Amino acid sequence: MTSVLTWQQLRDLKLSELDDAADGWAKVSYHADAAAERVDAEMAGSLAKTQESESAKAAIRRLNRLSRNFHYIHTECGLIRTLVNGLFTELAAPQRRLKEALEDATALSYTVHEDGSIGYPAAGKNDLTGEEIPGGTVVGNNGTLASGNKGLYAPGGKGLYTPGSGPGGPGLINPNPNNAKAQDIADHIAHALREVREIDERYRPALSKLKAGPGLAVDAKTWADAAADAQAVRSAADYLTDDIPLDKSPVSRKEWWDHLTQEQREEYLAAYPNVIGNLDGIPAMARDKANRENLQLLIGKLSGQHDEGSKTMLDGLKSIDYQLRHQDPGSPPMYLLGVGDEGNGRAIVSYGNPDASKNVSAYVPGLGTALDADFAKNDLKRAQDTAIDAQNFDPSSASIVWLGYDAPQMPASEFVHNADVVSMDDAKAGATTYNQFMAGISATNEQSDPHITAIGHSYGSLTVGQAAQQHGGIPGADDIILVGSPGTGADHAEDLNVGKDHVFVGAAANDPVTMLPNHRTAGGMLIGSGLGAVAGTVLGHESGSYLGDLVGGAAGAAVGGVVGHKVGDSAADPDKIWFGTNPASKEFGAHRFFVNDGPRPFIDGQGPTPAHSNYFNPEKDLASATNIGKIVAGESDRIKMERGR
Repeated sequence: MTSVLTWQQLRDLKLSELDDAADGWAKVSYHADAAAERVDAEMAGSLAKTQESESAKAAIRRLNRLSRNFHYIHTECGLIRTLVNGLFTELAAPQRRLKEALEDATALSYTVHEDGSIGYPAAGKNDLTGEEIPGGTVVGNNGTLASGNKGLYAPGGKGLYTPGSGPGGPGLINPNPNNAKAQDIADHIAHALREVREIDERYRPALSKLKAGPGLAVDAKTWADAAADAQAVRSAADYLTDDIPLDKSPVSRKEWWDHLTQEQREEYLAAYPNVIGNLDGIPAMARDKANRENLQLLIGKLSGQHDEGSKTMLDGLKSIDYQLRHQDPGSPPMYLLGVGDEGNGRAIVSYGNPDASKNVSAYVPGLGTALDADFAKNDLKRAQDTAIDAQNFDPSSASIVWLGYDAPQMPASEFVHNADVVSMDDAKAGATTYNQFMAGISATNEQSDPHITAIGHSYGSLTVGQAAQQHGGIPGADDIILVGSPGTGADHAEDLNVGKDHVFVGAAANDPVTMLPNHRTAGGMLIGSGLGAVAGTVLGHESGSYLGDLVGGAAGAAVGGVVGHKVGDSAADPDKIWFGTNPASKEFGAHRFFVNDGPRPFIDGQGPTPAHSNYFNPEKDLASATNIGKIVAGESDRIKMERGR
């Protein structure tokens, strides 16, 4: 049975000892964190750069294990510190109120009984008899109707209240002037004790959870336990969330963070890495620290779940974790600006510090993108390549890949044949979140006049286009790059709120996603695809499949033109594609930069949409990657152009 804290125990509680204990745990956590960084950078990092032998690799593995142990110590000690500090913080207020009530009782010469009831002396005169009104005892009301609340009625129904004021009494006001003052003091004591008991009920189970299992192995099971510990801490120390400016602007959040003490920041990072790491307006260094912490907790959490979605997401998280631990010394440093398991997964990774860089780009991936191994391999590399290319022209450049929304889960190859099932809904939802993120980038950037570029690829270009058409446009954006775009929902480049001379488009000649017909003309394409299937069957040899597609495409275009003519000229408008005016067209009015034609669908043996994925890759399309790098670096006047379609 749980013991009940008495007012004497609350009075005598030395909160300074809790404060000292919290400081001690904070120091242990800090030293563990510093040790992990030294192991990674000075020991494992140095070995990786200078040694390639098998013994060196074995040593690096052992050092990585040591680093994980230090990291775990840092996490758990940080959680203990947060709980102990929270206990100190929350107990201070009721203890102060109790002491004030006791001081009032002493000053008035009232008696404070062991059970917290207050005895008061006689005072005043009875108007009828002229006799002094006797004293009495009152019991405090702690403000609740819960069972065990002795303050509502006298214990046992017989009397610590003044006669006539208990249950069933007439409810008359006691004429003794000391009665009301004593009742107020008793209420304050009862309320303070009630608060303390509620605090104890929250913190006790959380503190009991914070213990490590035996052994030195820090594995997925260990981090799963740490994730549960973190949740317990958040449930107990929930007072911390009251001050987090979740509903404020990124600028306000930056101001809030700047005014916190380092101790307060560490407390939030320990208890709420999942919140601070994904809060737009928090500086990149703090977000990176929080998200590296949360990354381990998510890996632990998902390791205990066996559905396909969790396994897929876990593969992506593990790959990101590996890349963070084994960064290429010749590449811009990685910063993890966001991570989460909601929806199809969330991950935001920057190559280069976006707060310190003059040039910052944020790339939105498109169709089929989710937090998985492919994202960690391909989309991160696109941001990395962009950062490297931009730094060739201006070293003060950083590039971000932003997976902060749920893209339609359909590969580009399927989209070409099933575009009708993809709507603008995901793009519209993602646009609002993207703009919030970009406002945060502008708020935390330390340069006087940063150059910000929004980049959208495939369906991500629609998301960027929708973001640009919201009121005020994309916060801070100077330039917009659209590659492999099926349209933005805009009729003209000037609709994107950066000026048409600051909208740049890359569209490979062999990228079918950039040439999808508009909705009405697509009716003819459906018939054409049927003709293509027939043609492929008639041809009946190995090349029949792609020749059939070619014939079908031609037939589809012809029939589409006829259908378009039947329903109106606008339906057959070659400048109109699936989501509005073709960004690569002259009518749209953007600058179309030169890209390679790319492999032909099917004919070159790389599938239906190989050219759709090459825009950022300098090994496959050096011209496109170089042009993107120049734009991001603020040197768009040096890009190679080509005519609009």
